[in-house]
Amino acid sequence: MVRLYEYQGKEILKKEGIPVPSGSVASTPEEVKIFAEKLGKAVIIKSQILATGRFKAGGIKFASNPQEARSLADELLGSEIKGFKVEKVRVEEKIDILKEFYCSVIVVSSYKIKAPVLMFCTEGGVNIEEVAASHPEKVLSMPVDVLEGIRKEEIQTALSKIDLDSQLIETISDILFRLYNVARKYDALIVEINPLVLSRNGKIYAVDCRLMIDDSSAARHPELDFEIPRDTSKPLTELDKIAWKIEENDYRGVAYFMQLASIDDIKKGGYVGFHGMGGGGAMLGADALTRHGMKLANYADSSGNPPASKVYRLAKVILSLPGIEAYVACSPNIASQEMWHTARGLIKAFREDLKDKIGFPVVVLWAGNKEHEATEILMKWCKDLPIKLEVYGRDYIYELDFIAKRVRSLIEEYRKIKSER
Repeated sequence: MVRLYEYQGKEILKKEGIPVPSGSVASTPEEVKIFAEKLGKAVIIKSQILATGRFKAGGIKFASNPQEARSLADELLGSEIKGFKVEKVRVEEKIDILKEFYCSVIVVSSYKIKAPVLMFCTEGGVNIEEVAASHPEKVLSMPVDVLEGIRKEEIQTALSKIDLDSQLIETISDILFRLYNVARKYDALIVEINPLVLSRNGKIYAVDCRLMIDDSSAARHPELDFEIPRDTSKPLTELDKIAWKIEENDYRGVAYFMQLASIDDIKKGGYVGFHGMGGGGAMLGADALTRHGMKLANYADSSGNPPASKVYRLAKVILSLPGIEAYVACSPNIASQEMWHTARGLIKAFREDLKDKIGFPVVVLWAGNKEHEATEILMKWCKDLPIKLEVYGRDYIYELDFIAKRVRSLIEEYRKIKSER
């Protein structure tokens, strides 16, 4: 899933007729001051990061005047909150809240439902599962047939059966109806307003928003301008962004990459560059390495029969991680792809980046179409490199502890070589 920033979600809600507090996104303290002056009232300054729990982490501030707003924005912008650098904030009017609610549309994949579920709770900011269990009269949960859709009258009828002020039923049913349309229109797997609030002047606002888009539909929404259409709980590194370019316009197989450790940590030692081949099966190889005391600098996967050019570019990204002490290409399964294409990609990357790496460990485990030919050409075209190359075939796909021990042993030898130079 691809998570949108709060300000992006609110722009969508506003566009689709769901009321949100007046506000703007800003990237400098001066812009925050200008927007606060335009609003002419107390404001909230909210850091725009792809993480929950911003308030407790100090990422949301309250200001009573424009100068205070500028000062607080100066503290937030450029700071790091929950591992994310704050590059933008949303400055918006502070709502005088009388009552909080919760509402969402969540696609539930359970075999019992397999549908988007429209949810509403008369209490906001709470664990809705606990409320549903202890106070079912406060919760509305409506699975929606995607072919039939849902009518506003159906929502009104359902809301009338829970503990909700009758005077609010029409307004909230309209918001829920529009929220479902947002989910459909933007291919959202989750669209959540928590809280939806009733202000003391009797108006309803979505004061926070979480919107997560199905990453498979990213191409249908160029207007959302995704940097990388992938959910992540950590900030993207420069290598993450570079690696995405391999995938962006080349749909021939997969070349996935995610950096798992900072460059500074990797340079301290004990990290390996990991190149999986075969989706879930490759995770077994990653697990074996960590169980034997090694740390993964990254997780990468090339599967779905990618061409040699795509494997080559992925291998180059992995090898650009400074300080890795081994390169492990691991396919602990019978992969339904032509392994000699993978071999050709690896050969080119190794010959370019490992020609001066004396004793650098490279361990390859693969099984699949043309596996024997792949091994032959990899060994042939890398024999003049100064690396320690070991290649294992299908007889070893269930011997991952052995593979991990070999990697560990080769790393120890590599350290000795480096210390003697």
